[in-house]
Amino acid sequence: MTHLLSDELLAGLRERAADNDRDNAFFVEDLADLQAVGYLAAMVPAAFGGAGLTLRETAHEQARMAAHAPATALAVNMHHVWVGVGRYLHERGDSSLDWLLEEAASGEVFGFGYSEPGNDLVLLGSRTEARPDGAGGYSFHGTKIFTSNSPAWTRLGVLGLDSSGGGHPGRGREPRLVHAFVTRDGGGFEILDDWDTIGMRASQSRSTVLDGAHAPADRVLRLLPPGPSLDPYVLGIFTSFEVLLASVYAGIADRALELAVEAAGKRTSMKTGKAYSQDPDVRRRIADMALAQDSVWLQLDGITRDLDASASDPTLDRGAGWFRATAGLKVRVTEAAREVVDQAIRVAGGSTYFNRSELGRLYRDVLAGIFHPSSDDAAHATVAQSLLGPLE
Repeated sequence: MTHLLSDELLAGLRERAADNDRDNAFFVEDLADLQAVGYLAAMVPAAFGGAGLTLRETAHEQARMAAHAPATALAVNMHHVWVGVGRYLHERGDSSLDWLLEEAASGEVFGFGYSEPGNDLVLLGSRTEARPDGAGGYSFHGTKIFTSNSPAWTRLGVLGLDSSGGGHPGRGREPRLVHAFVTRDGGGFEILDDWDTIGMRASQSRSTVLDGAHAPADRVLRLLPPGPSLDPYVLGIFTSFEVLLASVYAGIADRALELAVEAAGKRTSMKTGKAYSQDPDVRRRIADMALAQDSVWLQLDGITRDLDASASDPTLDRGAGWFRATAGLKVRVTEAAREVVDQAIRVAGGSTYFNRSELGRLYRDVLAGIFHPSSDDAAHATVAQSLLGPLE
């Protein structure tokens, strides 16, 4: 397993995490440290100037980071998702995002501008209007939410709907979902200062109002019908997003377990005079936490290993089954992480209710997992469809 993040670097992230959370501040110093060691190019293939880490190796690195600075890990995650998509396509003979791999290696920072208020279709539809420019490009008009890396992204992946009926020669007059990238220096957007949340504060995942942000033709990657799609671009987004997101919450739970073990050894019962590590109820809670985490990592390792290998071994490619596999993974891991953190707080006691407590911060951070797609309801719908077929 290759590690790009040294223990010293991670310790610095942890040291700053509490201050960034308290001040609701972006992780400026963390980002500088990560760029200095080439971490934003972790998954970029060596041929493009990156470190060439696999998805599995990157998931482990993201979990290690999340155990030290969850909000930093979550925001960096969105950059890694795009690099993961580029790698996914490249390994399958599609060079349409090779430019992204090259730009990630050269220092560009990618943001994820897909989520919208009230849009539970996510990748299957959009409230954002994509207006054709007549030359194959598009301008985008709409509001995106949870745009991680808002203060730092230089390239933003966006999704909009072209309902004009004449946006692209040869594509017919049906509406098309437009997947594209806009640049920060291209303008046409406003980033709102509206990120005042109870957790994941340093991610600064602010709302972004698109009002003419333009993607030229060579940055328009897909024009797809609304609704489900097996296009490799969509599969690459979905699988990279779900897996890397799960890794962040697995890392939070790893740290919560570590802190619970420490607390059990330090706290002493007045009733028995013994450390809480000798209390049968505490021991059972910690054992439950460990059993849950053992299962989490078996799942993460198994799915990422198959995703990595499926590029060269068609027998491992699950096709549409990847939606079920990775949506289920995300939900199981985030729910397990919430339970692990909750149990850790019960072990550590009332001190975790204070803002100065790291476990208290993890309790606030881990809650964000339920808001990321796929939601619990969406994952259940995906699994039900895989077994029962679509609703009639």
